Amino acid sequence: SSMAARRPFTDTDTADEAVRATCDDATICKRYATSKGYWKDPYIQYFVRSVGERKAPEINRGYYARVQGVDHLLDAFIKKAECDCQVINLGAGLDTTFWRLKDKNLMPRKFFEVDFPTVVARKIHNIKKKTFCASASYVFQLLPSVCLGFVCTDAHSLDSDRYCIIGADLRDISSLDEKLKKFQLNPELPTLLLSECVLVYMTPSQSSNVVHWAAETFHTAMFINYEQVNMSDRFGQVMIENLQRRQCTLAGVEACQSLDSQKERFLKTGWQHADALDMITVYSMLPQEDMARIESLEFLDERELLQQLLQHYSICWATKDRLNLGNAHVTLQLHGREWACSWSRKHETITAQFQGHLHPLRRHAVRYCIYFVVLICYAIHIPTHPLQFEGLVWSF
Repeated sequence: SSMAARRPFTDTDTADEAVRATCDDATICKRYATSKGYWKDPYIQYFVRSVGERKAPEINRGYYARVQGVDHLLDAFIKKAECDCQVINLGAGLDTTFWRLKDKNLMPRKFFEVDFPTVVARKIHNIKKKTFCASASYVFQLLPSVCLGFVCTDAHSLDSDRYCIIGADLRDISSLDEKLKKFQLNPELPTLLLSECVLVYMTPSQSSNVVHWAAETFHTAMFINYEQVNMSDRFGQVMIENLQRRQCTLAGVEACQSLDSQKERFLKTGWQHADALDMITVYSMLPQEDMARIESLEFLDERELLQQLLQHYSICWATKDRLNLGNAHVTLQLHGREWACSWSRKHETITAQFQGHLHPLRRHAVRYCIYFVVLICYAIHIPTHPLQFEGLVWSF
């Protein structure tokens, strides 16, 4: 197939540098979105000083849905374990999740971050900078008990009782395992592993090795993976081509063909349960007040682009549960709005059918009329069960 024929991930400076650059891209996008008020992150400013150039509203809303979805699953796992657990963020980049968990009183027993040694060196440098600590009260006031135990064994690792950053290559599993255990990783503790747009840059066999290692190492665990999905259509091909122009190859794109292929990667490597949602579904599950707030921040001219973007990213989570924590029952239920999944898909189908009979120039007007009717339904509390909603749209 054309997927299999693509150039595999090569262990060259150029290929790795292109992957490392995606870390900066993600952090810059998050910095901009937080500056616009999508969510609060008082720590990201110390890793990316300037807000940078404007990002499209579609990008900002996509990152908001990503942060909400991942955080919901992460928080749910930690609560089930009553904080007696550990978290391993694979390919963490300049992520600030550790400090945000501290602010929510959801600190795990220990939080590990792993990334390329050069990325880790930059992060450690930022954490140690005097201006950083002084201006942010970053470590010494916010995390005094953590800071006191900090030990930098070299430029590529930093360790403390509760927080550890390790420079390692995820493609070298034996070295990764050795380094984590050197810094007191405990295989007996419930463990959450997190990867966001990381596995896709590895070959299928390399990412399977990571997922299999995790299943073999931890008897009670959850693995959250955020990355691309539905990549075999034209929109997916354009995404791949754009990244290839930057020398960045999605070597693991074969696992990103569907939600089923995302789940299958885990089910084939020793995980007991796996679930996956595309981000258009996650976005539709956001609480009504959240949706209204973020959609008021910036005007969105073309909803189609947002829908296409969200349809090409997903959250997949897999579990093992020997201790019977109940983590197999963790669901992505954002403020009780699971029902929105079926509603969203029905709504899209109805909209498409309705528009199919119209002249193309009138389709935008019809779409916004339908959205307006939906908003009225919410406002006056008309039931929006899919069947009732279908009748409402057709009568309209």
